[in-house]
Amino acid sequence: MENYLTQLYPLPSKKVPLQGLYLSHRVHTLGKTGNPVVYANFLSSLDGRIALEDSKSKASYVPKCLTSANDFRLFLELAAQADCLITHGGYLRALAEKRLGNILQIGITPETNDLAEWRKKESLSLQPDIVVASGSLDFTLPHSIKTHHQKCYIATGSSANPERIHYWEQKGYSVFRAGPNNLVEGKPLIEKLKNIGYKSIYLIAGPQMLATMVKDGQLTRLYHTSSHQLLGGSDFHTLVSGSELGTNGHLKLASLLYDPDALSHPGQWFAQFDMLRGE
Repeated sequence: MENYLTQLYPLPSKKVPLQGLYLSHRVHTLGKTGNPVVYANFLSSLDGRIALEDSKSKASYVPKCLTSANDFRLFLELAAQADCLITHGGYLRALAEKRLGNILQIGITPETNDLAEWRKKESLSLQPDIVVASGSLDFTLPHSIKTHHQKCYIATGSSANPERIHYWEQKGYSVFRAGPNNLVEGKPLIEKLKNIGYKSIYLIAGPQMLATMVKDGQLTRLYHTSSHQLLGGSDFHTLVSGSELGTNGHLKLASLLYDPDALSHPGQWFAQFDMLRGE
């Protein structure tokens, strides 16, 4: 049975099918005539939690009650439109420890084969390439990247450990500096990826990378799912932290849809925002 959402904005309100909703945005075409389109997607509770932190291990995790099949489907539709995915060392460490699932490939399960066919139809590569942002360079790459013949670049800061840089270069990966000290910053990173030739860049790297992209005026579009629940918890992560973003953090609502979801799960809003870039 096909899932339908209620479009609340723009008016008039109407029912729209879930499957294909974000594919219809054709994000991958927006960067063809100029700078690349850089977009991100986040899921949070109404009290702003995107993840909680275990009080003993200090490891972060996403509570299962926060996730939904519909949200994940739309996450994958956005990934299907990317030339490359920007992830980070924290995710790869969590993946190696089996605390998170692998989201680095598209359309490799029977339920998502349509996304692989869609990429082929749109003349995109079989899989998006991977960019890992990491100051420490301390992570493990999953075998799936080589299995699916994805190019993989590693971005780090200017004071990164030379031994770790050498380690990755010896394994055949291109390592470049894109920020001061141990930090990877938005502007030099996107400039490098633009020079490589990427047109659609999907940010799946967490709140620190989101903050630097917004601060540097590099983010084009933000997708945000609001799960209708109050999660609580004293140790948590939210969309951004650190210094104030000012007008660089201003957004303009482009679309809003309501998903009542299953009876046993809270409803959710799917919102699309365009960045005003401080204008």
